[in-house]
Amino acid sequence: MDENKPLKVRLTFSVILVGVSLLFAAVVTDHWAVLSPKVEEYNATCEAAHFGLWRLCTKRIFMQEQGPKEKGCGPISLPGEHNCSYFKHFTPGQSSEIFEVTTQKEYSISAAAIAIFSVGFAIIGTICVLLSFRKKRDYLLKPASMFYTFAGLCIIISVEVMRQSVKRMIDSEETVWIEYSYSWSFACACASFVLLFICGIALLLIALPRFPQNPWETCMDAEPEH
Repeated sequence: MDENKPLKVRLTFSVILVGVSLLFAAVVTDHWAVLSPKVEEYNATCEAAHFGLWRLCTKRIFMQEQGPKEKGCGPISLPGEHNCSYFKHFTPGQSSEIFEVTTQKEYSISAAAIAIFSVGFAIIGTICVLLSFRKKRDYLLKPASMFYTFAGLCIIISVEVMRQSVKRMIDSEETVWIEYSYSWSFACACASFVLLFICGIALLLIALPRFPQNPWETCMDAEPEH
């Protein structure tokens, strides 16, 4: 038996917990993308927006005259009146017309649903790893590694769905947005994919039985079962 296996598992699990934390941060926050309309008049207010999987936030920003290369409203970090509302298809009765007109309802629902699957896989994987810390339960590391890998794949699919949603939003003739950028929630989702996917595979390799290091090692060298 590999004497360093428990240490490897704990180190890998520590990195996975960082990935799970980034995953939760990405799912619950609303800074996936920042949208900016064209500014027609200066020394007046314009309305920029940022959104996530569940809600849209708009911000009225007072714009002074910009440089020749700057045409949009923002940056979003400037002070202004802030207002957030959940998407209408998640909370009937609440209004988010500014979003409904310029994007597809199916994209938003799909991205959110896939992200929920990712969170579910990550939670189940964490439960399996915690249970495996008890004696003679190392067999739980294999399903845990698969759950983490699935969680990483789900969140990157959600990222791609969101990216396509933003792209179609900008390309739409009905939209008022001319500029967009991805924000820190989007970065958290991408980082969580890298950590969960790579560490999930690493955990699987650690959980696999050790291969013979020398050609003369045989099954007879294995420890007897009790």
